Amino acid sequence: MAWTRELSPLHDAREYDVVVSAGEQITAGLTAIALQAIGVSARSWMGWQIPVHTSAMHGSARIENIDPTALDERLEQGMTAVVAGFQGIAPDNRITTIGRGGGDTSAVAVAAAIKADRCDIYTDVDGVYTTDPRIVPKARRLEKVAYEEMLEMASLGAKVLQTRSVEIAMLHRVPVRVLSTFKPEAGGTLLCDEEDIVEKKPVTGIAYSRDEAKITLLRIPDRPGIAAAIFDPLADAGVNVDMIVQNVSEDGRKTDLTFTVTRGELARALDAIEKASGAIGYRELKSDANVAKVSVIGIGMRTHAGVAQTMFRTLAEKGINIQVISTSEIKVSVLIAEEYVELAVRALHSAYELDAA
Repeated sequence: MAWTRELSPLHDAREYDVVVSAGEQITAGLTAIALQAIGVSARSWMGWQIPVHTSAMHGSARIENIDPTALDERLEQGMTAVVAGFQGIAPDNRITTIGRGGGDTSAVAVAAAIKADRCDIYTDVDGVYTTDPRIVPKARRLEKVAYEEMLEMASLGAKVLQTRSVEIAMLHRVPVRVLSTFKPEAGGTLLCDEEDIVEKKPVTGIAYSRDEAKITLLRIPDRPGIAAAIFDPLADAGVNVDMIVQNVSEDGRKTDLTFTVTRGELARALDAIEKASGAIGYRELKSDANVAKVSVIGIGMRTHAGVAQTMFRTLAEKGINIQVISTSEIKVSVLIAEEYVELAVRALHSAYELDAA
């Protein structure tokens, strides 16, 4: 990665993919040789050899389909396939890389293509926990997590699995087990259908993200099309907007609008809004990068009342002010000052009785 930047800051993304995919190619070949050395019939496969067909978005391509025919034939012959993850082939036959978390995504996609009974992912943690054990030492490892819960956790800050790998697992109903590379005997966590989980507590876990920034537009006209005037320029600039809240003034003519973006996109978002200031007509533009998002997640929320109430009461008792709220069927997220993240996570973990005995 550094080599490409040193040679040219505006390097060809297609050549970048050729460079960064080399590591997986080397590792796959060496692993196949190691297996052969102990008497295991093995062969390495690059993404283009299977093939793993992807979009043409180099550096962050999406897997579109996988043809498992050749792979299935070798597996039926008793051969072990060592597949290089993180890579595929674009419509123009150029190598692509799948971006962050591409290894997990590749593994789940290949498992779905060959109709595997389960996909085991060995990582540096021994499973999915009720929250970050570094903040809450009493966090518990979950034996099972529903696909929807894991998707929310991954998108809301949990780093165990990347969002795209969970999306593929849920779409194709591939059971995925997360295990520790160093302690596989610990058992790990199984991602599965909601129906396979017998006990559905109101809250399964607490997630948090420090990668947040808040933008507020004050005194904008309350008229049809104003939201489009704000969010169209952001979309054109490639900025993803997350939480949104709007407050209408008493006279009904003006409104304040607050939304969040990632910290890395804050400067780009502010630039896009400022360039569109004439069309928007706001009086003042404010931003705050010292915020964080804390979320409670659980499929049990569908059948248990009072989850949000418990969250709001717990934070109030700790003197933590809630700036923005967003909800879905199985999660409640709040935006708070970053300095209170750890206090909020610990308090909520206890409030929902998630602490290990």
